Amino acid sequence: MDILLLDALVPEAMAWLKTRHSVEYRPELADDLIALRKAAYKSKGVVFPRHTVVTRELLDFLPKLKAVGRLHVGTDNTDLEACKEQGIKVVHASSANVRSNAEYLLGSLLLLYRRGVVSALMGRRHPTAQMGRELYGSTVGILGLAPTAHTLAGMLSGLGVRLIGYDPAVHHTAPIWERLRIQPVSLPELMSKADAVSVQMLYASRFKGFVNEKLLATCKRGQLWVGTSRSDLFDAAALAAALGDGRIEACILDGTEASFLGDTSPLKDLKNLFITPRLGSHTWEAQLRSSWYVAHRMHEAIGAQQTGHDQLPSAPMDLELPDSASAGTPSQWSEPEFMIR
Repeated sequence: MDILLLDALVPEAMAWLKTRHSVEYRPELADDLIALRKAAYKSKGVVFPRHTVVTRELLDFLPKLKAVGRLHVGTDNTDLEACKEQGIKVVHASSANVRSNAEYLLGSLLLLYRRGVVSALMGRRHPTAQMGRELYGSTVGILGLAPTAHTLAGMLSGLGVRLIGYDPAVHHTAPIWERLRIQPVSLPELMSKADAVSVQMLYASRFKGFVNEKLLATCKRGQLWVGTSRSDLFDAAALAAALGDGRIEACILDGTEASFLGDTSPLKDLKNLFITPRLGSHTWEAQLRSSWYVAHRMHEAIGAQQTGHDQLPSAPMDLELPDSASAGTPSQWSEPEFMIR
């Protein structure tokens, strides 16, 4: 086969791809690397799910491979250096989930500001009569200027929120701060002034345990936290202490590593820590954008190799769906005869 799918594209994108290449959908192979090596030995492209690690060793068993695809944002589970050395294109929908993740963070903030709503929705006969707060007029700290933060900042500004921010990789004089209407501050100032903190830092190994006891020592008491960053960013013991003594009133995080809430974790069974299973990017629209993006880029990568072209068209940074008024018109990722329905 030309392309092996271990992760599902939306049906329209899969049909589009099948008219151009031999394509098979075999999700069961993602958990059986020996079978995967045999099935994908002659494949030119493979779309991997989030949990499958693409190592140099695996790539050595796939001599025909020209493109590796990921429907999710990160490339943490892909050996990028090995791919580069072997001339393998790495295709991942880097901006397809930006809006869905921003809406997740906004929704999480609204829930934490009004936690009595959560009690009522859980069916409690006498929900907690906890006094809620309004986002309007409050101060939210933006920790990390990943693309999701750009969209979230616009949403929060529209609700009358004062935004302060910090990113260890972005200088406080960079124009992006003013453009997003975020006041750049030092890390201690963000911790001491923010009513809530939204964490969407791009993760790198040097940031492991970035949210530690020293940082949390300066928390404004009763702070609320939400985040979509990797859980490795947090020092579990420090976070547990802050959740336990009231520095952080409540925290919602989307997706964590297995050990983060393991049996020996100090975070286990904390009532004010809420973990969701990577729901931020789990929307129909995000799946549609990522599917079409990966389908087209995989086609281009394989087609470029077959025709001898080395340079691929640059990928746009913003993947937007046609609005409802243009229903029936072609997707920007499709040719006229293949429409999104």
